[in-house]
Amino acid sequence: MASSISLTSLLFFFYTTLSISSSVTFSATVVEDLNNLNPPPDFNTTIVNNCKNQPSLRYCKNVTPLGLDLPEIFKFTIVASHLCNESKNPNCIESFPKIDLRNRPKIAPLYLSFTFFWKFCPLTILSIDLANNSLKGNFPSDIFHCSQIQALDLSHNNLSGDVPIQNLSMVVTNLTYLNLSYNHFSEIKISDTKFLKRFNSSSFLYSGLIPDHKKFKIKALLLLFGFPIFMIFMVVFLCWLCFYRPDFLPRIFQRKHKFTPSMLKAATNGFSKKNLVAKSDQLHIYKGLLRDGSEVRIETYWENISREERRNFVEECKVLVRLSHKNLVQVVGWCDHRRLRAVVAEWIEGENVEMWLSRSAPPWKKRVKMLMRIVEAMRYLQEEWPQVGYDLKTSSILLPEDHREALISRFRVEDQNGCTNKKVNKLGVLVLEMVTNRRPREEFESGEAGFVEWVRMNYTNNTYVAEKVSLIDERMKKMTQHTLDQATEAIGLGLMCTDLSSRGRQPSLDQISDMITTLYDSFVLVSASPNQKRVMHGDRGRRHRRIQSR
Repeated sequence: MASSISLTSLLFFFYTTLSISSSVTFSATVVEDLNNLNPPPDFNTTIVNNCKNQPSLRYCKNVTPLGLDLPEIFKFTIVASHLCNESKNPNCIESFPKIDLRNRPKIAPLYLSFTFFWKFCPLTILSIDLANNSLKGNFPSDIFHCSQIQALDLSHNNLSGDVPIQNLSMVVTNLTYLNLSYNHFSEIKISDTKFLKRFNSSSFLYSGLIPDHKKFKIKALLLLFGFPIFMIFMVVFLCWLCFYRPDFLPRIFQRKHKFTPSMLKAATNGFSKKNLVAKSDQLHIYKGLLRDGSEVRIETYWENISREERRNFVEECKVLVRLSHKNLVQVVGWCDHRRLRAVVAEWIEGENVEMWLSRSAPPWKKRVKMLMRIVEAMRYLQEEWPQVGYDLKTSSILLPEDHREALISRFRVEDQNGCTNKKVNKLGVLVLEMVTNRRPREEFESGEAGFVEWVRMNYTNNTYVAEKVSLIDERMKKMTQHTLDQATEAIGLGLMCTDLSSRGRQPSLDQISDMITTLYDSFVLVSASPNQKRVMHGDRGRRHRRIQSR
């Protein structure tokens, strides 16, 4: 008798048993039943007999060896009883033709989670309706265990990802009705479009599977018109980078030493007055900050010049950027434009010599040391770059804040004829300014020439050194006799350097360097040992007379 008990009888048994709990909430009842109920004593025998009588039952495939999956089969019968009842099947004991959980968003996800139910899905089920349940996630592939189904409705949910077309085509071969509308599935591949012909187009309405022709047209228009516009924009942008702001490019693609007006405009905040350091009719000097954080001095010339003059300007700048000496301001680059020319050099925070002399009354030792460094730079230029000229005005020689080294700040490439004599002459004027602390261009009508003549007259008309002291910076007169003697000797050196007469014999830079170095060394020695003062002074007098006799 037990061997004739069918699955239907089991369903009836559990249906009657569980109907007592109908007053309890559904989901809680199912979970409690699964946890608390145990199979009846003859459950094992019943399952075995059922599989002998009806081998086609799904769970019979999994009862090998005997009893391996009996707990899952027991749970399956419980869930099947509940689900048959919830789906409003007319007779859950005799048949189970459909699963109808439409508009049941609170319990539909629960039943989908019972994997063991779908694993042993009854063969009588031909329709599954899970529409309008706000289901999320991927396509519920466990449904494929019910391979006999003929109708499947998953519409009006939030399902996404790929639809397993191959499983729907090969596994669920009896499927005649399918509704996947109003979901968010991924667009179907072109190779799978044949599958869509099995069903009505309404089966995939707003499912995401079928390409939206309107969207396709929009994409086509964007591609047709947007891509050329994008390419034009990219070309314009790259041209802007290359010709206007190359400092945004990687360093390897930047033109070394070459600046554009846009780069200088950005560095000076639009050539603002706040960044303007000095100006004249044609020359404006700005302080700028480059994109890499470097501070620079930008000398701009706003004038129209010929093409030939522009070419010469560029060639000069190519020479200036190669200058390298500790007493020269480093030229960083240049800008060559038809309306704007500029020389870009490193920014030196500090003051010029003119300000230094008028403000701080520097001691003689520092003045001599500064002259010594300037002569070193002049010798470097004469040996390495004789074509480079420079400005030796006190306003053009810069002193960093730490007063470590004096720096010549302005250069130019010039004609070589008489160039050395002019440079020595400028150095002589600088020496005289350092000693006298006078401003030739401001205090004398004829400028430097008048200043030199004034010094010469006062120097040659006075026989005694003590009387020549009137030429020396008044702030130095309280210094030692040795210092005043050295300053007087420096005046003589300055006058020799500025002697441009036909019978004048200017000393060379090497001789000037030796002279100034000796002055500095002797000052250091005398400062260290005052007893040597008379000897050193006698030596300097003899050396001065030797230079004059050359």
